[in-house]
Amino acid sequence: MDQGLSSQEACRRVGINYRTGKRWRNGRNASSGIKAYPPICTPLPEDGPSRYLKEAERIHIADRLREKATIRVIAAELGRSPSTISREIKRNHHPGSGAYRPHAAQARADARRPRPKPGKISQNPELRDFIQHHLDKKWSPEQICQALRDTFPERPEMHVVHETVYQALYVQGRGELRRELAGALRSGRTRRKPHRQAACRQPRFATPMVMISERPAEAEDRAVPGHWEGDLIIGKDGASAIGTLVERATRYVMLLHLPNGRGAEHVRDALVDTVRILPGHLARSLTWDQGSEMAAHGSFSVATGIPVYFCDPASPWQRGSNENTNGLLRQYFPKGTDLSVHSSEHLTAVAAELNGRPRKTLGWETPAERLHKLIAA
Repeated sequence: MDQGLSSQEACRRVGINYRTGKRWRNGRNASSGIKAYPPICTPLPEDGPSRYLKEAERIHIADRLREKATIRVIAAELGRSPSTISREIKRNHHPGSGAYRPHAAQARADARRPRPKPGKISQNPELRDFIQHHLDKKWSPEQICQALRDTFPERPEMHVVHETVYQALYVQGRGELRRELAGALRSGRTRRKPHRQAACRQPRFATPMVMISERPAEAEDRAVPGHWEGDLIIGKDGASAIGTLVERATRYVMLLHLPNGRGAEHVRDALVDTVRILPGHLARSLTWDQGSEMAAHGSFSVATGIPVYFCDPASPWQRGSNENTNGLLRQYFPKGTDLSVHSSEHLTAVAAELNGRPRKTLGWETPAERLHKLIAA
């Protein structure tokens, strides 16, 4: 890879499995855990792997650009994608004159190919401190990267994508940020893991329900505020819980204090007390899963006038906003802890902090800002 080969091609040349090569690149051996790179004696072929543009192709691009040929025509002549030619011209043109010079472009491409590269975060203390400060405030890497662009709009050296932050946190050989991942990321994971299908939950609710398919269309497209999603986050041994409510249009969060348990009557009373503070146009419906804590949903609807709709079995994506919010709340209320120790005032403070975070889905407004706009209107 120092010679410019791709990861997959380098593994093939050395004669090892791609996963083994990945472990070696990260600086550890499967058996000993020490840094171990085997010697590579095979020279890089002059024309390079076929996935990369060759110098002859770059000369052809320069000649055709002088003849005013279009990018699509050049791509067809070379048997390449038009986007490949467009990126090549954009990345390797002369930074001053803007002219495309093939030999200089080849030199720039060759200089970029060797791996590994020094991390952008490790080379910029100001950038590293900014990211670390916002990680300490429990911001996600994507929120931090957007804040960098807003704070330093004219300084591209301070702009990174969120994957760069994740790599700085997770890759052992390049861990430029603090290693306490459990405190830095809301997932609390110390290593990355692939996405897998979540285990299906069994339905526990047997009384008559109004299903989500009968929910008004205005709730589905989030065009009208006032439609809420609800759930519980459960504490250690299932003995304690906190109720969560999320407004679908604004992602505004409200937390239910359940000091006496999570029985149906306790949840109903907490819901009634919470939604009564809402204006009428912001209390239109409530969507919940089929948990037994909503056994008293009928009396809740009678007391508040808010209909309750139930999700299909094992379909958490039908309450996606609430599921996402519960993940955020686990930063404050970790799994396996006693949730009954948290007071009502603490829950209010946590909700206020969460409602003060900018959200990508809201155009980087905060839920509190979006809700206040709706109330004012």
